[in-house]
Amino acid sequence: MSLDFSSLADQARLLTEATLKPVQGTRFQPTGFPDLGHAAYEAPDGTGQIVLVESAQSMANRLEAVCWDEVADDWVAPLQGLPLVKVVNADNEPLTNSILEAHRLNSPYILEGKDKTVINILQNRLANMEEGRVNIGELARVLLELDTNALLHGLFLAKKTLAGGRLRLPRVLSAFIEATDAKPATSGGVKNDSVNPSGDTSKGFGNVPFSRDEWTSKKIAAYFNLDLRQIRSFGLGEAVEKLLVAFALFKIQKFLKEGLRLRTACDLEVVEHRITRPEAFSLPSLDALCVELPQLIEAVAQKGRFHDPPMLTVTYQK
Repeated sequence: MSLDFSSLADQARLLTEATLKPVQGTRFQPTGFPDLGHAAYEAPDGTGQIVLVESAQSMANRLEAVCWDEVADDWVAPLQGLPLVKVVNADNEPLTNSILEAHRLNSPYILEGKDKTVINILQNRLANMEEGRVNIGELARVLLELDTNALLHGLFLAKKTLAGGRLRLPRVLSAFIEATDAKPATSGGVKNDSVNPSGDTSKGFGNVPFSRDEWTSKKIAAYFNLDLRQIRSFGLGEAVEKLLVAFALFKIQKFLKEGLRLRTACDLEVVEHRITRPEAFSLPSLDALCVELPQLIEAVAQKGRFHDPPMLTVTYQK
């Protein structure tokens, strides 16, 4: 059955919420931050603490990780044929790629090495943006061609040689996980040294006691926000818009099925996943998206909208 996105035509956002729970027991380990630890804060209505389980930045990375086959070093099967930039070393061994790099297409391994393939393409295609307003539509067309994922993830090409460092797109797909009415569950342990319990702990010897903070919560929820208005603002046409929506929904559904082991002590599963806006839209299953996505990718490719070949390879040398 073909995917029906007609109910999204006049909507600004597609919002979904997934209720989660620990796979085993009641405790979970939220994300932590340097010099801060766990991000815990009072609920606006005064009903208790909220703890951030997973940040928007981390969720963006996780939504991409489920799209990548680490063994094959390629897209997972339903996404094969989408453009990306792969980086190899001088021996043609894979180093990284624009899907997994921290700054995606703005990676120094793509733009700062001796191989100038990508930076030359960007400078040639976007040269007319050195002055005046940035043409978001043209930037989107170039990203569609080279690194389609960047249209969903967002991008900041922070190089002065590219429109003075003004080329940026905010995330189209954003997400976070938080737990409400959260309470700390403090425990601890000891790293035992049976040979020399009183040894120099600075060198790894000796017994070392430690504390450990986990949390419990009445509700853990993952929130997903797909900016439909931004997708339409790219002006890329109906076929591309449908592909981007399906691609985003694939990320969400696959993450909820396969990506919820966030940390050793934070292994979650879905209780319920529902649309909160617009309520008239029916969320397609992961199986349906896996069937339709190859056809949507092929339809856009046939229009000549992707780089040929879609997997552009550059060699990184300092």
